Amino acid sequence: MSKAKFVDWRKVQPSPIILIFGSEEYLYTATIRRLKDQVRANDSGVEVIEVEASEYVAGDLENMVSPSLFSEPKLVIITGVERCSDALIEDGKALQIENLVDATVVLQHAGTSTRGKALLDAIRANPDAVEIACAKISKDPEKVAFVQSHFAEAGRKFTQTAVKHLVEAVGNNLLELAAACDQLLVDSAEQIDEELVHRYFGGRIEADAYKILNAALKGNSGEALMMLRHSLQTGHDLIFLLGAFARKVRDMCQISSDPRATAASLGMNPYGFSETKKVVAGWNDEGLARALHAVAQADAAAKGAERQPEYRMAQLILLISNRGRE
Repeated sequence: MSKAKFVDWRKVQPSPIILIFGSEEYLYTATIRRLKDQVRANDSGVEVIEVEASEYVAGDLENMVSPSLFSEPKLVIITGVERCSDALIEDGKALQIENLVDATVVLQHAGTSTRGKALLDAIRANPDAVEIACAKISKDPEKVAFVQSHFAEAGRKFTQTAVKHLVEAVGNNLLELAAACDQLLVDSAEQIDEELVHRYFGGRIEADAYKILNAALKGNSGEALMMLRHSLQTGHDLIFLLGAFARKVRDMCQISSDPRATAASLGMNPYGFSETKKVVAGWNDEGLARALHAVAQADAAAKGAERQPEYRMAQLILLISNRGRE
């Protein structure tokens, strides 16, 4: 078990040893930027040293953290530890926190490989070390929470509908989402509401499979069909879109057929199971059977059985929007 202290990236403060772990680029770059700003605010004469882990040379770490001639504080940032040299692993393990006088050592590991695990283990075994989690943000609830925190930190009022619309408009890239938040923060409006979001981003709709599917499941057939057209016009693969529908209808059938089913018994994540169970409550067996048949027809059409597979996909969306009723 890790003994290091976990700190939210928005609350990071300079500490002797900081591990930034995770593959979300915006989070780890923002964390490093905050640390730079903080140490410079404390002492404008701070020496900032940045090193790519793959280019590290044995003995460099000791030299970098050693007190300088004029005793300026130091911030040592080593990025890409997932590609580190053997020398960095050994020197990092040997680093003694009590020897870090006016020095902060930051190691950034994307978590995309097991390279450097021995170094990570050594850092996490130190109760005086700090770890910042920068895991990938991909689910809508996570993105909503990110936007809420971004606005709240800036002290701005916002509506939940505005947050929802912004997440829907900007998409999955957190760098873009953060930039969109910053763009709205520049506006002098008293409150960030849906009208403001629409003014800036109304033309940007991320029409991926799951947003089309969710619109259909909520009965918003017009919205779902509009996103389908946009998605196909921007090059999305119809077979991929259809795959999301097929998986959802299959999950709905499994949950409907077994009242005692659990997320574990069906191999589903708990959140997805809970949401699907809510949806299936409004369906009957005949509707689910029609949806299965419509999925099969659309699948055959998409794989060459018909000349206009988009028509079958549109019919499937209409059927699902009507909860399987013809």
